[in-house]
Amino acid sequence: MKTLRTPHDWSDAAAPLDPAQAKSASGKRLFFASFLGTMVEWYDFFLYGFIAPLVFEELFFPKLTPLSGTIAVYATFAVGYASRPLGGLIFGHFGDKVGRKSMMLVTLLMMGVGTALIGLLPSYGQIGIAATYALVILRFFQGFALGGESAAASLMVLENAAQGRRGFLGAALQSAGPLGVLLASLAVFLVSRLPHETLLSWGWRVPFLLSAVLVIIGMYIRLRVEETYAFKKQQGQQELARVPVLETLRNFKWPVFVVLVVSITESTFYYLTGVYSVSFVTKTMHMPGSVAIGAIACANAFALVSVPIYGALSDRLGRKGVYLIGIVASAIYLHFFFQLLLGRSPAVIVLAVVIAVGVIHAPMYAMFGSFYGELFPTRVRFTGFSMGKAFGTVLGGGIAPMIAATLVARNHGDPSGIGVYYLCLAAVALVVILRTRETCNADIAE
Repeated sequence: MKTLRTPHDWSDAAAPLDPAQAKSASGKRLFFASFLGTMVEWYDFFLYGFIAPLVFEELFFPKLTPLSGTIAVYATFAVGYASRPLGGLIFGHFGDKVGRKSMMLVTLLMMGVGTALIGLLPSYGQIGIAATYALVILRFFQGFALGGESAAASLMVLENAAQGRRGFLGAALQSAGPLGVLLASLAVFLVSRLPHETLLSWGWRVPFLLSAVLVIIGMYIRLRVEETYAFKKQQGQQELARVPVLETLRNFKWPVFVVLVVSITESTFYYLTGVYSVSFVTKTMHMPGSVAIGAIACANAFALVSVPIYGALSDRLGRKGVYLIGIVASAIYLHFFFQLLLGRSPAVIVLAVVIAVGVIHAPMYAMFGSFYGELFPTRVRFTGFSMGKAFGTVLGGGIAPMIAATLVARNHGDPSGIGVYYLCLAAVALVVILRTRETCNADIAE
């Protein structure tokens, strides 16, 4: 016979989970919130890089020659990186003073609004030069938001992770980046199949406007997470930095320099192989854009798996060893990458981009979620991370496509100069990593 439950029984049944269960559930929710938001941010930011070479020359730079139009498109792409240091400084300051969670919410909202507004922009043919100016301003707005997001989500996961799993969880979070890029490339791949007139009139707008739906979902989930343990500990002990940027520059110059240099190298390699390759294949080789976009989609799908694997490996071998694998391999591979593309075989193009992004770039990118933050104490971690990463990405990936396009143009279509350009960057990063302390066993709750 079924026993009736008393109100006392109901109270017991509704009791909260024990501390270990509660911490596990909270950790999973925090990771998912950070992952989803990071995915949306990277979808928004890279959408421009994929659509711009296909239609933006005609829509926003119609008065320029094809070569000048390509350079102008990538110059506008670089604007999104020029604003990242400013975003990194401002969000870094408030992230170390107010907390990581609030910065995650603000940056996601800003990025979503900026992306949706790009999708609503009139073209040059409709409002003239004002359209071009508006595009540049919104691109600046996107970069400003990403300057804070890239640190906020990483630190939310890093500061709540167990010591022996920081590399894996940090890299697993970073795989949200390839997923966002994958979704962006798939969205552009689908609209690129439309007739060119349809693509120019309204097709290019659809992927930008879809971002609004993703941002609403991401905001809802992020509102439900708690602040990190490490930040709350500093806050409770009243040990927060008074002016984080000044303390960072005064006492932590070397860690900022390390993050700066490795960010330059990592982002340059990615943007040469995973972004500029679209323009190289379509504008220099005159092949369909769907070939390059399809290759990037496959590469980022592969990176979804490879990035967490490299992160787990760094928990055993250390961050430096894994990063060095990426630096050496990338310096060698880039001398062959564009020659593989020039073979004009769609299958070889896909394989070349998959190896570049999914195999060689992955060990450098995997360290983003653990190594950078581990170099700093909690009181200036957001600021130091943001400053080094934001400035490094501007000086690396932000200008890499423009430099590559200029080198190819000056050499009459010969891409060999790109390999030499990257080799110089990789050599500096190699020396810096060798001189940097290992961080995989560091106590980051200080």
